[in-house]
Amino acid sequence: MKSASTYRARQPDRHGLIEYPDEENQTWQRLMERQLPILPGRACPEYLDGLERLQLPVDRIPQLPEINRVLERCSGWQVSPVPALISFDKFFELLANQRFPVATFIRRADEIDYLQEPDIYHEIFGHCPMLTHPRFAEFTQTYGRLGAKANPQQRAFLARLYWLTVEFGLIRTDDGIRIYGGGILSSHAETLYCLEQPKPDPEARPIHQDFDLQTVLRTPYRIDILQPIYFVINNLDTLWQLARRNLLDDVAKAQQRGLLAPLFEPVKAS
Repeated sequence: MKSASTYRARQPDRHGLIEYPDEENQTWQRLMERQLPILPGRACPEYLDGLERLQLPVDRIPQLPEINRVLERCSGWQVSPVPALISFDKFFELLANQRFPVATFIRRADEIDYLQEPDIYHEIFGHCPMLTHPRFAEFTQTYGRLGAKANPQQRAFLARLYWLTVEFGLIRTDDGIRIYGGGILSSHAETLYCLEQPKPDPEARPIHQDFDLQTVLRTPYRIDILQPIYFVINNLDTLWQLARRNLLDDVAKAQQRGLLAPLFEPVKAS
């Protein structure tokens, strides 16, 4: 995680409520009105069901107690307000205790299309609908428990698993491939891009690849580009079954095999 942030999270009052200024509520509304129309036919049914359960307001940033009432009823989870940036230790601790971290700030208008660090829109709109699904929520909690006891080298491999599933995962449905990753679903550009039909040219992007745990653990990624590859699970049972494995044994195997060649250009030095 970055060592500094240009954003500052807003502190809730003793009732857990935050009074957001009008311009920040307007940013939320702009994001919602842009994203909601493109979800049908792209987002997976489990996400859309969760979105329906949450009943997120369009014209204002939701309050965390509103989210907690739904999550606790559906899966036993809650959201926890955090500063703009938290340590990996804190991140894993929260997940292990069924608490999803939410930084209580929203992006500025000049960063409406892309924000390097997660804001309240990304966390609430992108991730919370899937956390209403018990099996997805169980996988997320197990991931937190594993991360809490992993060493820094193991965490780097676990980060690839999280990135390529929870953040940027795709899933097969009876109606075709759909999105379940919160990093995609909170991004207008990536929601449109990730389901483009792969071209016959093997160099074309995006690539859809069947989920394979070892491949995922060994696949490098960059956070500041549209992803060159998306891994597709057959159903959410895939993640539920992962939660029952000793994933650190899988990480050890991936460490021995080493990383795959990246499918992107290296970051240019400034």
